[in-house]
Amino acid sequence: MPVPLRSDFDAFQLRSAARKSKDAGQARRLLALAAIYEGATRTEAAKIGGVTLQIVRDWVLKFNAHGPAGLIDRRAPGQPSRLNDTHRAALAGIVESGPIPAIHGVVRWRIVDLCQWIWEEFRVSVAPQTLSRELRAMGFRRLSARPRHHAQAEGAIEDFKKTSPPSWTKSHSRRASSPTR
Repeated sequence: MPVPLRSDFDAFQLRSAARKSKDAGQARRLLALAAIYEGATRTEAAKIGGVTLQIVRDWVLKFNAHGPAGLIDRRAPGQPSRLNDTHRAALAGIVESGPIPAIHGVVRWRIVDLCQWIWEEFRVSVAPQTLSRELRAMGFRRLSARPRHHAQAEGAIEDFKKTSPPSWTKSHSRRASSPTR
């Protein structure tokens, strides 16, 4: 025995809702249910929707429970996060303070180093992609600058920058000013 549809809607209302819908999947489902309201069999509605009879039954149950809004695709919840608030607070603290080379063995944090630190500290295994997403959600961004030694002199970098020799610029200016034959 098929599950009956709600009695507070009819085929015209479902077709107009399908016309106004911005979600293509919802519009297809509404049109299949509108065909049922007009007297089509569930098999014909399944052909209209391009699905099986079981899926049409699921659509009817969702429509009966939530109306047309129940036929919109929702995002799957996915796996719960492996990091809790305690882990996130500790991670934020260690990222903010930076690594201590003698203790952590690195001069700057990389995602894989932080994954290893989380494992050693909490025995929680986190993939690098997941940790990257977590850090972005916490407001941290990837830095590409190289680490700077704490005792580096302010002008030391300028002394080692390469500049063009003055002779190159002189030869160019001489050519421009010399008379042509």
